[in-house]
Amino acid sequence: MVRKSQSHFSLEPYGSNLEDSQSGIITTLANKNEDLHNFMETLSHSLAGVQVNSTQVVSDLEEEFDRLFTILVEMKESMINTIKQEGAKKTQEIQNQLTQSSDALESAEELLEFANNALDVQDEDEFTKAAKQIKDRVTMASAFRLTMKPKVTDNMNHLMVDFTQERQLLQNLKFLPVPWAPEMEVGDCLVLDNTVSVAWKMPVEDSKIDHYILEYRKTDHEGLPRIKDQRCWEVVDNIKTTEYSLSGLKFDSKFMNFRVRACNKAAAGEYSDPVTLETRAFNFGFDSSSSHLNLKVEDRTVEWDPQGGKGLESKVKGKENKGSAHFTNLKNMSRSGTPSPKRTLTTRSPAIRGSRDRFTGESYTVLGDTSMDCGQHYWEVKALKDCKSYSVGVSYRNLGKFDQLGKTNTTWCIHINNWLQSSFAAKHNNKAKSLDGTAPGRIGVFCDLDSGQLSFYNAETKQLIHTFKAKFSQPVVPAFMVWCGGLSLSTGMQVPSAVKSFQKDENGLAGSNSSLNSMAQ
Repeated sequence: MVRKSQSHFSLEPYGSNLEDSQSGIITTLANKNEDLHNFMETLSHSLAGVQVNSTQVVSDLEEEFDRLFTILVEMKESMINTIKQEGAKKTQEIQNQLTQSSDALESAEELLEFANNALDVQDEDEFTKAAKQIKDRVTMASAFRLTMKPKVTDNMNHLMVDFTQERQLLQNLKFLPVPWAPEMEVGDCLVLDNTVSVAWKMPVEDSKIDHYILEYRKTDHEGLPRIKDQRCWEVVDNIKTTEYSLSGLKFDSKFMNFRVRACNKAAAGEYSDPVTLETRAFNFGFDSSSSHLNLKVEDRTVEWDPQGGKGLESKVKGKENKGSAHFTNLKNMSRSGTPSPKRTLTTRSPAIRGSRDRFTGESYTVLGDTSMDCGQHYWEVKALKDCKSYSVGVSYRNLGKFDQLGKTNTTWCIHINNWLQSSFAAKHNNKAKSLDGTAPGRIGVFCDLDSGQLSFYNAETKQLIHTFKAKFSQPVVPAFMVWCGGLSLSTGMQVPSAVKSFQKDENGLAGSNSSLNSMAQ
């Protein structure tokens, strides 16, 4: 029994190893199956491409020959017209000389006859008179003034052609050498400040290259591009150098694929082997389910909406408004860092308040829909026109629905108030520190959870506004407060190099703000 029991227990880890091994085999087979499917899709795509491209190049070749035929026909007609015009010109010149010579000959024959007749005159005076007339007529005769040299010749050799060289060129006509596929210079490719710079080179020197075509697309796959990827290739044409930079990108994918091809005047070469660059950044949106009823969330903007929940408000009028409830409301208003747009008591039924996480009261707040628990993250916020009061910062997600940003020990923010008396302050744990200068129109937020820093920057100049030091014990989410106005959000941004450099050089800069720095609980 003991041996059987020992045998039974000794088989258990063996079975566990078999299961692990089998699981590993299944995973390997599944991965290989996916790779084969992807490879077959690539081959099928290539097969269809061969057929389509063969038809296309035949069509292109026919068009080129048609252009060549058209040029030859036009040249033939032009040269024939030149020959005809030259022949007509020479014919006209010779015809004119022939006509003039014919008239001169007729005049000369008449004068000859007159001279012969004069020889028969017996009277000396008459003979002398006739001889003088003959002399005068000979002097004026066109036969003696007419040039006896043809103005043109019948030679047309100057219009002869020799197409020996052209025929040889045509006989040597062949397909234009296609440019080699460029080689991506991975070491020179750079991803920085939401800009991607890529570089490439030609494996052999080619002086006939006219330009390059760069293609790129976003993807969440780290490996080679897939045929059925979720996004299409974007094209940048007519690049004259072997490098290019794409700026102002939104990094809403983990990676980007790049490939390039060289083109001469007639043909485009094969694509380079694609290179995959990591482009991940912090992407999030507003969590509309958390927003106050008086906030309207659309895409990347949040705006104050005084009509939100209007039908739920109950305005207390008359003498009964002077009761304790009204006094309590005024008391709360005086304590709040956010001015209330309505000086009357408002009530909402529990059914209309929405989820238990929706902010209410004077907490005109909305949170981001993505939390952060480690790493470095950056986003920017821009105040829309005539925004009276707003806050930008981070919070733990368990923020109470009546809590206001900067009023608790789980929220950190900077607050801008343009209502009545302007103020610009950093807030945390119900403490405020006035900040110098005026608030920029666009604020950059840098959250470094690994080192416990939350910094705010002028997004345009990258000048530091304020830094909180905090040991975040829970994941945090971006947090926003808006009253009378709105904010627009920019995400998918890398941490700017200027911010990285500043944080590295000025670590601990916020020590002067120690009154606001705390250890998060």
